[in-house]
Amino acid sequence: MCKSKKSTDVIEPKSPRSSRHQRTSKSFATASSSHPDPSSSVDFASYNVTTTDTKSSTKNSSKSSASSRASLASFKESLPDNPLIYEFSEIRSATNGFISKPFSSSSSATSWRCLIRGKDVIVFQRKLLRPIELPELKHQLSVICRSHHNNLVKLLGASISGNYIYLVYEFIAGASLAECLRNPRNPNFTVLSTWISRMQIAADLVHGLDYIHHCSGLDMKFIHNHIKSSSIVITDETLTPKICHFGAAELCGELAMAEEEEEGDELEITTYRQPKRSNSKKMKLEGTRGYIAPEMMANGTMSQKIDVYAFGVVILELISGNEVLKYTFEEGNHGGYVRVSVIDTARKAVESGFGGVRTWVDRRLKDSFPMEVAEKMVVIGLECVEEDPDKRPDIGRVAVKISKLFLESRRWAESIGKPVDMSASFAPR
Repeated sequence: MCKSKKSTDVIEPKSPRSSRHQRTSKSFATASSSHPDPSSSVDFASYNVTTTDTKSSTKNSSKSSASSRASLASFKESLPDNPLIYEFSEIRSATNGFISKPFSSSSSATSWRCLIRGKDVIVFQRKLLRPIELPELKHQLSVICRSHHNNLVKLLGASISGNYIYLVYEFIAGASLAECLRNPRNPNFTVLSTWISRMQIAADLVHGLDYIHHCSGLDMKFIHNHIKSSSIVITDETLTPKICHFGAAELCGELAMAEEEEEGDELEITTYRQPKRSNSKKMKLEGTRGYIAPEMMANGTMSQKIDVYAFGVVILELISGNEVLKYTFEEGNHGGYVRVSVIDTARKAVESGFGGVRTWVDRRLKDSFPMEVAEKMVVIGLECVEEDPDKRPDIGRVAVKISKLFLESRRWAESIGKPVDMSASFAPR
């Protein structure tokens, strides 16, 4: 979905004269046995400085200041914009009264790609699950939008009209992870054709989710609640994964609704994506089939462990290339179609012992991957999808493990002469 510069990449312009300024300044540093306190004044009369040196230092200082100003301007450009409360008229005008062809559509949201205030954006229309006043919306946006990570699609702002909230995200050019893994027009082709490309995606995703859970600076235990392969965008050329719908669960009221219902109301779980009220005593917690954690299916319990579960499913999907759930025809006495889960097939591969995981890994990798690392990655995925949420690891621990396995994969790739820098094209084939 969205294309934007990386705010984490701050460009530091280099001045060809800055080194000379450093050498000039060094003479002052060496004249004293210790560095002066920055808060104290410095008696330059105590140093033997010639008029020529003083003029040179002043000249270089001026140029250094200009370089610092350019650096500061570059830094400001790289910072995320302040969150915006858009006028609904802006949203309506940009989407041509919502009659423009949708960019995507599902049971819980419809999106349009458009230009708003000169920016290429995606507007998501979602149902509000609880009333939200403007001051509260401003507060939540100020908290969510100040969080920024290279592997998250940036939320720019929002607008409310009636029972709907319109979330405005930056547009990222690319394809979803699901599309990259399974191209219906050419099932034998994938842009993620190397082991290192998949490990890079796994490492980036886990760090993005770890940021959401622990480092976003929010004054709450943040839950994403929409982790799945179709909600992860793989950017053009660099194959950088970006997690979509950051902040949607909180702004739409999904988490607050679940908390209210846990206090006593009956829960009805369905296999869509977004919670809905069916009446005053029931709530439908919607989610994507295959990614919903067992405790959420059982009683609607929502915690960060539901994100860990969904992430584990994505990892197994990434390694095998298979769909999360599919139906296959089984020949036998009764025949008929049987539902096959990527979790079940992964468990069987691990339990079968030697060679089980090798045959389970995506065949399009052409058997070119470090076997020990692959086995460990499958085990990590299975640990994340434990039925008991208390047995699932914290995403921070998962991030550490996957980072180590990524480094092992890089060493393996370098040892056999495999390229470790990734680039690709999503042009039609």
